[in-house]
Order: sequence, then structure tokens, then C-alpha cells
Amino acid sequence: MKNKEPKDRSLYMRVLENMEEAVVAIDNAERIVLFNPAAQICTGYSERQALKRSMGDLFGSSSEFLRLVRSALQSGRSITSHEDLLLHRSSAAPLPVGLSASPLFNREGVQEGAVLILRDHSQIRELEETVRQADRLAMLGTLAAGLAHEIKNPLGGIKGAAQLLNLELPPDNPLREYTRVMTREVNRVNDLIEELLDLTRPRPTQLGEVNLSRILADQILMQKQGHPDKQITYHMQLDPSIPPIRGDENLLSRLFLNLLKNAAEAIEGEGTITVTSRIAGQYLYNKPGERPVPMVTVEIQDNGPGIPPDELDRIFTPFFTTKTKGCGLGLAICQKIINEHQGSLRVSSQAGQGTSFTISLPLKRG
Repeated sequence: MKNKEPKDRSLYMRVLENMEEAVVAIDNAERIVLFNPAAQICTGYSERQALKRSMGDLFGSSSEFLRLVRSALQSGRSITSHEDLLLHRSSAAPLPVGLSASPLFNREGVQEGAVLILRDHSQIRELEETVRQADRLAMLGTLAAGLAHEIKNPLGGIKGAAQLLNLELPPDNPLREYTRVMTREVNRVNDLIEELLDLTRPRPTQLGEVNLSRILADQILMQKQGHPDKQITYHMQLDPSIPPIRGDENLLSRLFLNLLKNAAEAIEGEGTITVTSRIAGQYLYNKPGERPVPMVTVEIQDNGPGIPPDELDRIFTPFFTTKTKGCGLGLAICQKIINEHQGSLRVSSQAGQGTSFTISLPLKRG
């Protein structure tokens, strides 16, 4: 019996260390006495930084979070948040979390503090947004399929008539300029329809081994030559240890080309684009019947003017654009490519500080 408690304690610690939920224990003075690895990932604080510190010191800016913790501590009963709480962090963006707080009693029934369990809801919110975007694309697909046939046939007739008229006119006739414009505009509308259909038509992906670092380097090289009127500096911080992943090289090249082009177009005159890749071990891609795999993230960040908050939620909507040129389908196509690779695409932006797109892809081998 003497050895039972140490063995049990060792088991309890291993359980806490391997939990995906963040577990934090505090005493009656709100000092942190336990901080498991998931809590370190969730909050951005190490165990050494957190232990013996007051909850108010670490999370003083998260007022609603602290209010619920203190309510559980003072009332001696369990409390669970029914809505997301924003956990403000010093080194990262605020994190939406779910919180359960329960009083902690000793063997004599005296309350010694509280136990907090935090659940990272950011991936749930990303999945919900992915579903909403997929619904929008499905609605657009129904519309595109119906319109494509009705529009493309008349376009073919208009283009054919313009070409025949051009052949009948003398070379020096000024009306030939009108036929040239007609043909060009018909081609532009036809290209728009084809791009719209790219969002909707089923296309089997050509899966194989894809070297993300090589694709990114190639696309950056192309963009360097694409904006000779601007002074754009590219910084590449690519993790050389990332192995090839399973994906469609052509589609992923198009994805990164679109995002890099958008970043370059957002910069006015002079600026910087930083491309970073890394393995995000804290996030796992789980598919039934397969082993969980980590995610590879690629971040493309510019220091342009940023995207206004009222436009940020609309940028993935087909045909929404703030550019003088373009049809507003680029980001919708990027989202479709990401969906076909079981990944996610996130955007963050602040006025005057630039925009960052983060692509997450499962590290599945070819």
C-alpha cells in the first residue's frame, strides 16, 4: 500500500501531460500551482513563467475569463462557459476558448483552489467558416452550371460575327477597331466564365509528392519580375526539414501564386513580403482510419495598408473585390484548392500594418 500513492501520482501526471485540453490549477489566492503542456501551448506561457504567478498577472486583460474563474473559486461550484471566451495573450492573437472551472477540495473537504480546463475553439471556428464558404461555393456552382451554357453559346455567335465582319472590312477601315474590341471583350467574358466554372466543376486532383519550399521559391522568383514598378523585398523563412507532402503540385502552385500576387498588389510603391513555413505540431489532422498527422503552415505576410474590418469577412465571397482590375474569384479559388487538400486558410489584417494569410496543410506523405 505504501507504493500505491506514488504510482498513482505518476499516472495522474502522465495523464495531465498527454491531455489535449489545457489544465490549470490555482490555489485560493489565485496563484497557479499546476500548468500542463497543453496550457503552455494554449496560453503562450511556459510552466516556469506561469507557476506561482497570479491569474490576474497573466490574464488581467481577459476580464470575462477572470470573472468566471473567480466566480467558481468564490462560490465553490463548477461553472462552464456557454459561449466562447477570448483569452488575450502577450505573444499571439486572442484565442477563443471554452472554459470549465471547478472547485478543488482536499481529503477533508476543505476547498484549496480551483481546476480550470480550457478548450481551444479556434479550429472549430475555422471549420465552421470552411463549411460556410463551401456552402457559398455550392450555391455558386448551381448558378454557374445553369448560366454557362446560356452565355457561352451567344458569346460564340458574337465572336464569330465579329471575326467575319473584320474579314469583310478593308484593312484601313476604322470600323476594324470596333471588331477587335468586340473580340477581345468576348474572350474576356469567356475567360471569366471558365474561371467561374473552375470553382464548381469536379476535377480529380493529381496527387503526388510536392516540395513546398521549391514551389514557394519558384513563385517568389516569378513575382519578383512581375512588378518592376515597385520596390518589394521578399524574405523567405522556410523550414528545410519539412518533407514533401502529398498534394497536387499544379493546384498548390496556383494557390501560392494567387496569394503572393495579392500581397504584391497590396503594396504601394515600396514594401516587404515575408514567407514563412513550419510544422505546427500542436495541430493534428485527424481522419477516421488513419493516423493523426501534424499540419504544415505557410504564412504569407505583407506590410501593405491592410484590409478594413468591414471587408475582411467578405474577401472569400465570389466576385467581391476592392481592386480596379480583377473579377474577385482569386481567393474563392484559393479556398477551393485548400478544401481539396483537407487544409484551412486563415486571414488576419490590421489597418496600416498589413495582411497575413496562413495556409495549413496536413503533412501526409506521397
